[in-house]
Amino acid sequence: MSLQQSAEPNLTENTLERLRKMILRGELAAGTHLQERAFAEQLGVSRTPLREAITRLITEGLVTRSTRGTPMVSRISVSEIVEILHVRRLLECEAARQAANVNSSPEEWLQFKATIQNFLTNDRPDRVTHADFDFDLHMHIARTAGSKLLMELIQGLKLKTRIYDQGEIPSRFEPGAREHLEIIDAILARDPEAAENAMRRHIDNAREAILAHIHRLS
Repeated sequence: MSLQQSAEPNLTENTLERLRKMILRGELAAGTHLQERAFAEQLGVSRTPLREAITRLITEGLVTRSTRGTPMVSRISVSEIVEILHVRRLLECEAARQAANVNSSPEEWLQFKATIQNFLTNDRPDRVTHADFDFDLHMHIARTAGSKLLMELIQGLKLKTRIYDQGEIPSRFEPGAREHLEIIDAILARDPEAAENAMRRHIDNAREAILAHIHRLS
């Protein structure tokens, strides 16, 4: 009994992680219905861990329920993404400021810098690799800030942003990479104001690029 009880949470976490990656990497498009039987068979799990994973994804905002109650991958509207980016601007500017106040080890920041510089000087990474890196960097800043609540809020909003853009604005790659370098340099220099300003520019520029992209498609 105890072995089964200890294995079940791990199975749920594994199912959750697999489903989350499928959503974030665009393998499951917005509006895709998550039928329990089909996805349980696809993932090779029973319905219980699948159902628990879907419940967690609903809490994260990556999945919603249709009018019939069927869980489906969330659709993020233009108005929602604008609101999300506004709130991210408030939270992530504060996170960058707080991260610059922390006497953190430079090694991880330097690793992030090296990866960005490699992206800029060698072949551009694929969409998924770049999106994963972007998420990891923003979450490292949030963790360094030292507030668990702030980190959780940023994580939820960042995940929703990723569902929306799916890395489909290639013109943002190089400017975004250079903005990331500015943020990291400000944190390494222990300059809270510079870190906050660099993060503000980064999110403002991302917002303008998304809106311009939407305008071109309309």
